[in-house]
Amino acid sequence: MGAAVAAGDAIDFSPGAQIPVSGGAGGTAATQALASAAYRDGPVDQLLKANSDWATSEVKKPRISLFEPDFGEAFSRAVQQRMLASGRKPLIQSFGLEPQVIVEHCLAASRIRKQRDSRLTVIMVVFGLLFLPGVLLWLGVFQLRRSLAGAQDKRAGILGTVLLAALGVIAVIFMIKMPVDGFWGIYLRAMLIVPLIGGYAAKITCERTAKDLRERWNGLLDGSGIAAKIPEAVPRDPGHSTAEQLRQNLERLSAEQRSNVVFYAGPKGILGMGTRWGSWQLAEEIVPADPGKGINPFRSWDIVRAAHDQLKLLERTPINAGGLTAPHVEHWVVSPIGEGAGSVSRPGGTGGDSYQVRGSQLQDICDKQHFGSGDRHYLGVQFTLWDGQLVITLLINVTVLHKTLRIEVTGHALGPTHPLFNDRPKKRTKTVKKAVKFWETREFTLPVVPVKEVVRLAARAPLTWYPPLLEHWGGKLVLPEPFGLRHAWADKPWRHRFMADDAMRAATPVLRVVHEAALGVLADHGVSTERFGNRATFLSGAVQDPTPRQADVYNA
Repeated sequence: MGAAVAAGDAIDFSPGAQIPVSGGAGGTAATQALASAAYRDGPVDQLLKANSDWATSEVKKPRISLFEPDFGEAFSRAVQQRMLASGRKPLIQSFGLEPQVIVEHCLAASRIRKQRDSRLTVIMVVFGLLFLPGVLLWLGVFQLRRSLAGAQDKRAGILGTVLLAALGVIAVIFMIKMPVDGFWGIYLRAMLIVPLIGGYAAKITCERTAKDLRERWNGLLDGSGIAAKIPEAVPRDPGHSTAEQLRQNLERLSAEQRSNVVFYAGPKGILGMGTRWGSWQLAEEIVPADPGKGINPFRSWDIVRAAHDQLKLLERTPINAGGLTAPHVEHWVVSPIGEGAGSVSRPGGTGGDSYQVRGSQLQDICDKQHFGSGDRHYLGVQFTLWDGQLVITLLINVTVLHKTLRIEVTGHALGPTHPLFNDRPKKRTKTVKKAVKFWETREFTLPVVPVKEVVRLAARAPLTWYPPLLEHWGGKLVLPEPFGLRHAWADKPWRHRFMADDAMRAATPVLRVVHEAALGVLADHGVSTERFGNRATFLSGAVQDPTPRQADVYNA
């Protein structure tokens, strides 16, 4: 018998070994590259370099530049709001990476910054609230200098530096010869000095946090990053509904990632899979093998099921030569949306098959929806290569119109994440000439956090407790829609020779396996395979020299 719990004993819900941990070993390069963005510093405008023809992020300009976020702050906030907020729009699957890991790193980075902002808020209260006029004076000068330095005219930046130096000189003069005596004289002197002492304390806090964030940033890119701990997802007491809501949102994110419903957006291709680069079609008339007999009835699903079983064996080879990796074979339902659509919709649910189309509904789409409006069925073969940096998808569609059976194989390729996400933290250095040997130079390592960054962080800290107000004054990052972590910042694979080779070489064995399976089904049902075999032989030769092209763009 188990020991009885004594009356009044409290259940311990405090975070401990049960804290969800993610982002450790097993993550892919693409996952870690995007997760590292949560810990980055630097201007948020850098993210705009990763914009492409199909997905464009936007940075809302700040009303007060002292309140603007940096790269990691804006990225973490935008990703959390887009992927975890209640009532959010559906997401596009992120093939080749683990979106939940990235979101958890964003949560972990935000928690680290929140702890820093708590300490900075205390510093602002202790050193700033009692001497508010002095704090506002220093902040005003830094804001003016920041605005002028950000102008195109370099003289404006010099003017801001001169203005800051002038204030320092005036402060020294006031310290030596104050126009008033007594209490107000002491207060005015303290008003100018105490904020500087608080600034020094804030600098120590900012330096410590910046080093921690940079270690995590660099560690993720090295593949040995510190795991993301999410104590926010662990209830501290039975009534802690916020943690339960966060846990459910993370589960919903994972369920949506497993959805088999994808979206075709015209020239953008199938969202999340990349644009279509090649297409091979076998279309011949269905005639009986024996003219005196009819054919045995069959459905498109019969051919698809036979191809599915054969494609599962793609990694097998008659010789010991490595061969293909084990593919992910899936039945996809492709829904058409407009090229400029800002959102998508997918089936919902609460069970293990939520966000998926299965069973008889899937077979009906495969067998009946071949012409006109509505969703279409595709059998997909997906290879995730280069540690998640290359996703190759080949889709097979089987249709029957009148007496014509058409088997179409299309190739899609999603390239690596933008090189921007592979940038590593750089040390701040300054090179100066030696006093005597003026032809020689010396390099000094500067603090990780410059003074202007300390001022920005200290000014933002009290407002971080109400993010909407901070975004109103400081601006924010707006993510592209429909949003998916992987395709939003994916580069084209064709600039990388080996990636391009892998994408094109995968098409040949898939095409031949599909044709072989289809010919077997046709022969079993009394259909003449002569024309189908001839066409399959021709396509088998043509696919040996594939040429990537924009197959979703029709010049009509």
